[in-house]
Amino acid sequence: MATSLTLEPIDLPEDAVEVARIADAWGVKGWFKVLPHSTSPEALFSAKRWFLQPSERGAKTFSGTLLLKIRQAKDHSDTVVAWAEGVDDRDAAEALRGARVFVPRSSFPSTGSDEYYWVDLIGLQVVNREGIALGEVRELLSTGPQTVLVLAYEQDGKAQERMIPFVSAFVDKVELPEKRITVDWQPDY
Repeated sequence: MATSLTLEPIDLPEDAVEVARIADAWGVKGWFKVLPHSTSPEALFSAKRWFLQPSERGAKTFSGTLLLKIRQAKDHSDTVVAWAEGVDDRDAAEALRGARVFVPRSSFPSTGSDEYYWVDLIGLQVVNREGIALGEVRELLSTGPQTVLVLAYEQDGKAQERMIPFVSAFVDKVELPEKRITVDWQPDY
């Protein structure tokens, strides 16, 4: 398929975080639909430079990492639509289908006190008030009213999982520089 996609190859920044996928073309002037991985896609709106990598599966219309200079990104219904330099018609927008969108962590909007991006919590060690190691944050789950930390740990040589609600009743403090979260939680809960 001939396409008018003209984007420059670039190295993925070391602090890049995958924040979305490109779903499909939107309209005929090069706009495309973006499916954010977060219900609050502020990073997509604040960053004017997105880094694209092809989907892990399916047809690949490019390889490596491409720089996408965003002209405009906005909310549209339950998704985000965007328009970028070098993507000037529907064919070019369709060539981006399935691409993974990365944004440098350094371009995320700053958080308020006691607010954290999930990506900053992944990999932190969790200890209780007594200093007992409970595991490492592997992922976070949104259960509707609250977020849950999913910890990975080993017991008797077997991989285990522990879940702790990420709410002030159980989380005493998050220390990003120390890569540690202190909680009011016991290993046998």
